[in-house]
Amino acid sequence: MKRLWQLVISAFLALVSACPAFAAQDEAGFIVSGKKNGTVPFEQIGGVPYVDVQKTARKFGASVELFAKSKQAKVSTKGFYAILTAPLQEIVVNAQPKTLSAPVLVRGGKVMAPAEFFTLPSFTQAVDKQVEFKNGAFHIERRYNLAYEDKKFGGKDNLLVFSAQKNVTFTTEQPNKHTVIITFPNAVVKRDLHERLRTSYIASADIRQTRGDAVLKVILGKDAHVWSFDWADGKLVFRAGLKKALPAPEEEPAKAETSATKVVQTAEHKSLVEGEEPSVLLEEEALSHEPVMTAAAPKAAVIAPAKPEAKPAPAISAKTAPKAAPVLKNEPNPVSVREAHKKMRIVVDPGHGGKDPGAMRNRMREKDWNLAVGKELARLLQKGGFEVKLTRDNDTFIALSERSRIANNFKADLFVSVHTNASKNRNANGFQVYFRSEKATDKEAAETAAFENEAMQYEEVHYNFVDALLQSLAKNEYINESSKLAGYVRNAVYKQPGIGIAVNQNSSVRQANFYVLKGVNSPAVLVEMGYISSNKDRARLGNSAVRNKMALGIYNGIYNYAKKEGWIN
Repeated sequence: MKRLWQLVISAFLALVSACPAFAAQDEAGFIVSGKKNGTVPFEQIGGVPYVDVQKTARKFGASVELFAKSKQAKVSTKGFYAILTAPLQEIVVNAQPKTLSAPVLVRGGKVMAPAEFFTLPSFTQAVDKQVEFKNGAFHIERRYNLAYEDKKFGGKDNLLVFSAQKNVTFTTEQPNKHTVIITFPNAVVKRDLHERLRTSYIASADIRQTRGDAVLKVILGKDAHVWSFDWADGKLVFRAGLKKALPAPEEEPAKAETSATKVVQTAEHKSLVEGEEPSVLLEEEALSHEPVMTAAAPKAAVIAPAKPEAKPAPAISAKTAPKAAPVLKNEPNPVSVREAHKKMRIVVDPGHGGKDPGAMRNRMREKDWNLAVGKELARLLQKGGFEVKLTRDNDTFIALSERSRIANNFKADLFVSVHTNASKNRNANGFQVYFRSEKATDKEAAETAAFENEAMQYEEVHYNFVDALLQSLAKNEYINESSKLAGYVRNAVYKQPGIGIAVNQNSSVRQANFYVLKGVNSPAVLVEMGYISSNKDRARLGNSAVRNKMALGIYNGIYNYAKKEGWIN
């Protein structure tokens, strides 16, 4: 009897340990690709599942900083950062406010957040996983678009059913009588799987993830005379069976058993494009024809008297004329740039600095190039009669929020942030200039903004959510002037000889949500001088003479804008 009770207790304990639903209330399981992978502290509070932010984030490979005094936690990983503050429901994700279903709490010295935080799309995309929280556990899978779902056996055929996104394509191949290979280019399968079915139609099925593709290999059974693979009711279905079991339209002409067959199938699908704000440029600045200052005579463009009448623009041939930029109509009450002071005040912001190096390649650091060009630009502006302030003039760290505060305290009329771009795509290259918008021009612009916004992970100052919310809700009243300034800068850099970095007239003025531009109370642009990840751009920007020419080009753009707006007589 004693032995029987021991067996019963052992079986019960095994059941409890194997099922996440029976997990202890103070631990949440991690189930990775169907296998247990540890636990994290967990509490059920008011019906809401809470987890320890620090330990959970680290399980996902993210880093965490805790600020005990302000009851905050900062979670960051590549392309993602979030600031959580107790006892608020509101959090900040990549400089954008978001609201959780329940507030962040501090319990027993731990920062606890609703488990839903770790299922946010921006977080799961950053860690490249699909995450679901259910039955007291995180269920973590690859970011898949193809999954084995079910098998169905009948007297005349066997089916293997797969769920897939509509953009999944495939090729089919039969290298020999008993083997079928189906390849899914660029697809990611949920889990590798091997099924030994041993039926008369399907002996086995094996699906694996290779480096770039998913591959399904099916060994046919002895009675499988025909097979097919195609979409049916929104699923991908592999069918093997007797010839007469298949509908006539699906039959294919008999082929010699010794010859391999290969068929390419492509699912029809629509490309969904999110609504985008158009690039905003005023018609009057589509192409500036102001005189461009050269390196040999830097004063000429500054002190030249205004001409009584502007000369008509030279004719541009149809072959060389750039595509007309989109036009934004003037607002009923446009914002005046001129303030009470007589000289235009400009803040030059060399991006990154100190412990924040920015992008790096081959021991070259973005922060160094930004500082060199920023200081040269400030020198040219001062020489040209502008009042200038640098956010930093040495290798020091300045928080993004502090940079905009410096501009506002200086009562700046313009704000220019100097940066160098980077991309995973080694072919990406060229000069770009951005002005702020809640929506990016395109995916590349959004990625550039996300990269530059990552500088927030280096900030040690406590984050004020109320300030961030007000900034995010405030209408950028300077958007038209910022777009004009961006156009002038683009045109001047395009004309400046000696730079050697591509400037695409149709796509180099762009929009994205840069945090450093958010709080500036003046027209503001962010310049990306080129790509440190591009061999060509890196070679050019590594040359101090080219960097000085870049500063000169940016200066000319600011000068042309200031003259057009009446700051220079």
